[in-house]
Amino acid sequence: MSEPMIVRARVQAPLKEVHHALTDAATLRIWLAEHAEVELPGRYAFWGRHTPEGDAPHQRLLHVDERTVRFAWLLDGVETTTEFALEEEGPDSTLVSVSQTHFDFQDVITGKSIRGVLQTYWSLALANLAEHFAGRPLTPKIDFTAPEMRAEVTIDAEPSDVFASLIDSDAVTRWFGFPIEIEPHVGGRFAMGGLANDPHPAKVLELEPGRKFTLDWGGDTGVGSWELAGSEGKTRLTLMQSGFDAARPPYPAWGGILAGVAELRRFHEVPDWTPIWV
Repeated sequence: MSEPMIVRARVQAPLKEVHHALTDAATLRIWLAEHAEVELPGRYAFWGRHTPEGDAPHQRLLHVDERTVRFAWLLDGVETTTEFALEEEGPDSTLVSVSQTHFDFQDVITGKSIRGVLQTYWSLALANLAEHFAGRPLTPKIDFTAPEMRAEVTIDAEPSDVFASLIDSDAVTRWFGFPIEIEPHVGGRFAMGGLANDPHPAKVLELEPGRKFTLDWGGDTGVGSWELAGSEGKTRLTLMQSGFDAARPPYPAWGGILAGVAELRRFHEVPDWTPIWV
């Protein structure tokens, strides 16, 4: 088996409070899942529409201590292992790592297994954990039961500023946390990792300054659209994904987009912004 996938983020809260958020059912229902039940040291379960294969709880607690929560999670017929690990960075700052076994990037590309969503699923979850402690509105979670992919957030910035941060290569690279190169015109390319490293870049279908940005991702991922509307110095950003194979919705891509939106909001709203990702 390959090495576990690891996602790591900084949360502005004391370690003890973060541990409580990981092990308290009521708090889990805020930042992670629609339903949660925790009775330590015996039970640790979460499920619902925001959880992969969330028709019922499929977790089994393996270990818990003051800095670790580890559980087995049955996904697509395979028992995976998930572990939260906490590291005290300071009295009011905690580094949170999620280690996840049985993640294969090929599942992201092919959609063969729901396990392909795990990396972006946990990225979005940690982003919302950080937002929870910052007292900020959470980013919409993936709805694994919905027939469409649509989300809406409000950003405390002018539409022109938000739009600029969606089409400028340097700005997107900063808040998304991964090199992205964009040719900002209809027919232009949107390349993950840069034009020299992406043999199949997305294509810009629509670009209306301050109003709309649409990309054709190609393949089964379909078309992604960002629509902006302004009011009183704020931007209502609506994200939609269409044209994908309904039998294999691009949940990994959608999770990555939403995790990126969480950081986009912080990029515009948090003074002296720095990424939460470590």
